Amino acid sequence: MADDAKPLLIKRYASRRLYNTETSDYVTLEDIAAFIRAGREVQIVDLKSGDDLTRQYLLQIIAEHESRGENVLPVDVLTDLVRSYTTSAQSVVPQFLAASFEMLREGQSQMMDNWSKFPNPMASMPGFEALHRQQEAFLRSMMAGWQSTGPESDDGAEAAPATAESRARDREDLASIKKQLAELQSKLSKL
Repeated sequence: MADDAKPLLIKRYASRRLYNTETSDYVTLEDIAAFIRAGREVQIVDLKSGDDLTRQYLLQIIAEHESRGENVLPVDVLTDLVRSYTTSAQSVVPQFLAASFEMLREGQSQMMDNWSKFPNPMASMPGFEALHRQQEAFLRSMMAGWQSTGPESDDGAEAAPATAESRARDREDLASIKKQLAELQSKLSKL
């Protein structure tokens, strides 16, 4: 297995400092964000207990970006996420998010393919190539590392079985979301 295929192991010391085991140096949250943007998987573990802290640190990175005004998540989405922790929708949210990001990745891939196949009338404008490269890099970095997740909880245990009613509702919700995303993809491809 290639080194870049394995997750980069970051160890957190009792002092809360983060240690890159590959380069044998300390790293910051911004360094970890840069690794992820470059397409690298990262795993952060507590040195003493061995607990996996990756989720905690990824959420912290997102929170820091959001607090600096780099808003990706609209307030209503954040509100719905908070609500999902206290409702029966909690079991559906991870699957919905994974399916949504998968469709976004596919749409992004199609958009990149279409962009390269057809001549763009703006291509003759000064600086267009640089802008095009930046957009491609942005889209690649935005999509890098998003993987579908299965029906397991954080601790690896299978999720509790859903009732037939909740499964039917979930399928309807997912079908509606897929339809909305397909409509968005269609609008994007017309642009």
